[in-house]
Amino acid sequence: MSTDFSVQQDELRQLAAERNAVVLAHNYQRAEVQEAADFVGDSLELARKAAATDADVILFCGVHFMAETAKILSPQKTVLMPDRRAGCPMANMITADDVRALRAAHPGAAVVAYVNTSAAVKAEVDVCCTSANAAEIVRRFPKEQEIVFVPDQHLGDWVSRQTGRHMVLWPGYCPIHAVIQPEDVVARRAEHPGAKVMAHPECPRAVVDLADVVTSTSGMLRYPETDDTRTYVVATEVSLLTGLRKRHPSRTFVAASDYAVCPDMKLGTLAGALASLRDGLNEVTVPDDVRERALRAVTRMVE
Repeated sequence: MSTDFSVQQDELRQLAAERNAVVLAHNYQRAEVQEAADFVGDSLELARKAAATDADVILFCGVHFMAETAKILSPQKTVLMPDRRAGCPMANMITADDVRALRAAHPGAAVVAYVNTSAAVKAEVDVCCTSANAAEIVRRFPKEQEIVFVPDQHLGDWVSRQTGRHMVLWPGYCPIHAVIQPEDVVARRAEHPGAKVMAHPECPRAVVDLADVVTSTSGMLRYPETDDTRTYVVATEVSLLTGLRKRHPSRTFVAASDYAVCPDMKLGTLAGALASLRDGLNEVTVPDDVRERALRAVTRMVE
């Protein structure tokens, strides 16, 4: 880590203390941003931290839907982002109008939304989920009830197979996980005999079917604690390797694809975080009527 990063990290920590701010960073953020954060985690973990914090300000180093979720859970707090341009292509693949049309086409169905959606979409659904708890949430609905799952068709396909539930799937996907191809996994396995493959369920089915472990980013971070494999091929966004190597320094972690880099996540920089916190830039707001309706779906997810 460079001296410049160390200086900026110290400045960010000092400024956060002065402003009574908590700094949250997603597992896909730049390494230097993760190192400066108070908490690093996946969407569900950070949503829980946002709900529980007594800080006046939440600086959310992630993408827009994550900061919106924090605002939904903590409307009285100021929620900031390092860069307002940090969005999510998957979240942009569905709108509130799309959800209303799905409800009209499937009356009586339960609508489950991956947390990777806008606040406006969350306001139209029954419950949100993350990759960590999607299968558990789907299992809670009566077996005879139809389920519509939005917007990630790959996560939805994996959940359907885990639960045995047929679901209506919206054709959205994560372009970053879609970059990872089965031939990438096969090649990495050939280079590292004996390695285990950990894959995120946002990956296409052909990749998921090659994996030894299919789980969320937090699940991947925990898995080596109870497994004695020395080398892992990791099929998700490459910055998860930062956390894996920090937690398990004696193990080897290899990206399934070096091209699985989320440009939106990388918009978050230490300089941007400092400017945002210092000057109150890039504040995230959610209209009250949308927030109140979205809160029901998000609260069920967090609980």
